[in-house]
Amino acid sequence: MLSLTIVVLVTTAAGFVVWANDKRHAKYGTGLPAGVAVGVGALSWIIFITAGFGYQPGLTWIPWVLPMALGTAAAVGAVTYLGRARARYDTIRLTAALKL
Repeated sequence: MLSLTIVVLVTTAAGFVVWANDKRHAKYGTGLPAGVAVGVGALSWIIFITAGFGYQPGLTWIPWVLPMALGTAAAVGAVTYLGRARARYDTIRLTAALKL
């Protein structure tokens, strides 16, 4: 259970770092990348432990490192997609409002 706590803490921090480094971070909430990272990290930890990868010699890195990497990658992907989509949507709405 300690490994899940570490995974959650590291992915939360990674999500906030991803948010801080994104140039479009004003388009979505502060907790969005952290929430996505924690969700993916915790879910992948549960899957890896259930699949039997944890606490075996030579495989202990899988439930420790891989969920952190997957959570961070998911946060980057979510920020990239949502930042672009939200900017495009806001531009379309602003253009429509200015045409009135």
